[in-house]
Amino acid sequence: MKTLHQAHFDSVDRVSKAFASVDYIASREIATSVYLGFNLEKPILVEGPAGVGKTELAKGMAEILDVPLIRMQCYEGLDESKALYEWKYGKQLLYTQLLKDKLGEMMQGAVGLAASMDKLHAHDDLFFSEHFLEPRPLYQALHQERGCVLLIDEIDKSDPEFEAFLLEVLSDFQVSVPELGTIKAKVKPLVFLTSNNTREMSDALKRRCLHLHISFPEAALERRILERRVPGLSATLNRELVAFIQAVRQLDLKKLPSVSETIDWAKTLLLLHAEHLNLDVVRDTLNVFLKFEQDIATANAQMSTLLQQARKDAESPRASHA
Repeated sequence: MKTLHQAHFDSVDRVSKAFASVDYIASREIATSVYLGFNLEKPILVEGPAGVGKTELAKGMAEILDVPLIRMQCYEGLDESKALYEWKYGKQLLYTQLLKDKLGEMMQGAVGLAASMDKLHAHDDLFFSEHFLEPRPLYQALHQERGCVLLIDEIDKSDPEFEAFLLEVLSDFQVSVPELGTIKAKVKPLVFLTSNNTREMSDALKRRCLHLHISFPEAALERRILERRVPGLSATLNRELVAFIQAVRQLDLKKLPSVSETIDWAKTLLLLHAEHLNLDVVRDTLNVFLKFEQDIATANAQMSTLLQQARKDAESPRASHA
């Protein structure tokens, strides 16, 4: 049976080409981090603003390796039981009733209290077994026969106590279950942790991971992303759109437009049959990539300057040949 570790990446360029094959345009820094993480079998902590492709990175890697993507979404209050396993209490209650109904049959042949207790204890062991266990993401990841890509999404939203619990998983790829003992991974998963930097991660967690920061892409890379993700977009509109977004990111905004919102805006302009950016079409669609009214007001106040700068940047020889 082929596992994820039988895949072979002998260079950073090979990783870049693999990502391109699944329509993920990876920068050199991203490809290098994934190359090292895969070959060193180390988790990768991916930080950066929302919408720059952190989650898509894990999805793309699962597609490349042809293994399941198991995603654990973190949130405040997430604990071990929600991440690892829970007992199926309803099923256990039904089993208890079944034992009660069959108790006479079970005790047949048992002579004395000790023999009866021995028979009963045999069924107690079954009561706390995998038959009554509801697997959660971490447990599922450790049991994948071919391995998987494990995405621990927005780890910064979890509590420090949960982060401490993860250390055993990330160090030894095993967890301790009191009723079942130590569970080791059948195949070591490739782990991505993402963070939007809402809180600082502990030194202990960072020591166990490679670090990758994904920032907003430079114009040339963002144009390549649009070429892949919005293939019907003309080269001219691509240059103008990216130049405008890049200019908007220089403003003092509550939330800067992400790459995913750039893609949404490109698709919107295609639906509106826009061939160039103009004042009306931009003002009508600002809400696609700006999510706060004060940010829309700020952009509107600078609209003429932004459009002028976008056209100038789009027409430069560097933009035309990038």
